[in-house]
Amino acid sequence: MSSAAASHSAAPPVDLEQVKALIARYPREEPSLIQVLQDVHRHFNYLPAEALGEVARALGVPLAKVHSVATFYKAFSLKPQGKVIVKVCTGTACHIRGAPQLVDELTRKLGVKPGETSADMSITVKTVNCVGACAMAPVLIVGEKYHGNAKAAKLESYLGRGGKK
Repeated sequence: MSSAAASHSAAPPVDLEQVKALIARYPREEPSLIQVLQDVHRHFNYLPAEALGEVARALGVPLAKVHSVATFYKAFSLKPQGKVIVKVCTGTACHIRGAPQLVDELTRKLGVKPGETSADMSITVKTVNCVGACAMAPVLIVGEKYHGNAKAAKLESYLGRGGKK
């Protein structure tokens, strides 16, 4: 685990007492695994390697299984993410209606490519296959807020950096 932890040097140290408090909300058994991982992810904004080890130990689940679940679901990240997650839907409808231009403009304005986090840990940019909102294509999601019929020219306002929506 030390090599995985070393690759996350930008992240603050993980307080295992916080992880234990999150785990304590659930029965200490395997069926609690996904709920516990969701809470840990929500708390840290990613799944720290140290937390995965504690979850495995506390729930009596092999670390390999915990890691398998953590890497299977796209909602989980094993590396630190920015305070704000920006997602661009790249499904067929969104692609046809301008998603590539949104991705290009995000990269140009923020200096962050899809899958990357800004150096100040303020923003992470991701692309997602489909968000199920094809009638609103292209869709940009900033945090929990959906922006339908998104336009590259309005990116600053979507990000809350001035201008009208």
